[in-house]
Amino acid sequence: MQSRQDYYVPEGSYWPILGSVGMASLLGGFASSLHGHTAGITAMILGFGIILFMVFGWIGQVVHESEAGKYNLQVDRSFRMGMGWFIFSEVMFFGAFFGALFYVRQFAVPWLGGAGNNQFTGEVLWPQFKAVWPLLNMPLPDNYTVPKGIIDAWKVPAINTMVLLTSGATITWAHWALVNNKRNQLIGGLIATIVLGIIFLGLQVLEYGEAYNHLDLKLTSGIYGSTFFMLTGFHGLHVTLGTIMLIVILMRAIRGHFNKDRHFGFEAVAWYWHFVDVVWLGLFITVYWL
Repeated sequence: MQSRQDYYVPEGSYWPILGSVGMASLLGGFASSLHGHTAGITAMILGFGIILFMVFGWIGQVVHESEAGKYNLQVDRSFRMGMGWFIFSEVMFFGAFFGALFYVRQFAVPWLGGAGNNQFTGEVLWPQFKAVWPLLNMPLPDNYTVPKGIIDAWKVPAINTMVLLTSGATITWAHWALVNNKRNQLIGGLIATIVLGIIFLGLQVLEYGEAYNHLDLKLTSGIYGSTFFMLTGFHGLHVTLGTIMLIVILMRAIRGHFNKDRHFGFEAVAWYWHFVDVVWLGLFITVYWL
């Protein structure tokens, strides 16, 4: 058991190196797939598998150390600071994509339509151009697809919004149950949140099928297609990771790992899940609705 003054310093670990390899493979494969290389898909799958292995292995090591009593309040404080900075980095990550969407809609498209000092730009580049978002009528090359329409915000996206908002309520209910020593309600709230996360992902798969098969809306469908799939796709990845985190927390809750005073593992995942909820609200408003 660590005292209040001692700070636990773990031995050297290969988990950060393994995670870096997985991220490099995932992102490198994604970049390669954008250029039509089939090997890029294989690299993405391999990278994702490495990341999953790293996540489970690293979390397992931390859980073992925590249950062995190696952490004190000072270590707990450092965990909270680390999670806070991690979520801040995620805010900046999505901020870059939201910023790109804002720039295109508020500046680039109007400029191409002749706004500001660019009154002759549209006439020279493309006389038929109309500065209307989303851009569905574009002079795309043969290997690109012109979308036939957009996703209706008040169908699957609206349902998914309600699903995620409900999941935010169930994870909060689970937290309340934890601090009040209601173990069965804690487990029930976590199960409900996991189920809602899986429902969200299933509905997003159906939405992507509709976009690809009926609307010809793809990543290669100009600026609208690329911003749509980059934002919603990365959010779906975060929901997937959040659901995996919740499953791990559920397993720990079943084993009785948490109590009302020491449960930062649960809180960290709850913070992350609420962050995912807030990002989706921004996506629903800016990508689907407006």
